[in-house]
Amino acid sequence: MGNLETVALQLLLVFSLLHLSFAKINWFYNYHIHIRNDLPLLNSPPDQPNLFLHCRSKNRDIGEKPMLKGQDYTWDTKINLLHTTLFFCNARWVGRKRMSFDAFTVGRDEQRCLHYHNSCMWSVREDGIYFSQNNATWEYSYRW
Repeated sequence: MGNLETVALQLLLVFSLLHLSFAKINWFYNYHIHIRNDLPLLNSPPDQPNLFLHCRSKNRDIGEKPMLKGQDYTWDTKINLLHTTLFFCNARWVGRKRMSFDAFTVGRDEQRCLHYHNSCMWSVREDGIYFSQNNATWEYSYRW
């Protein structure tokens, strides 16, 4: 009987540790990345794109998207088993500026993007790129 209790206790300990490790790592969450074009039109016609975004990871190319003012570029991702998921984007404001930025990186975004429906919200603006955890309060993150 003593051996059975010892084995049961060991199994309980192993399952508890496994549960804790899976609870800390968000492998099963689906993260939603949103990048909105909030650039001013300036001299651009309203029916022509004034922003081009091309986003990708090491293994997945989301593609280039020409964006009109107010449009949203959206995709979903999960955190990989190695905990190294990274999506970066090249942004080109037509006739003005270019830049690259990280749209999702595990170390920075795993927890903060859980606050608003598992979403990372980005806004491309005249002075740079902003991030929001709640789609209401925006934090200046990248400069052109």
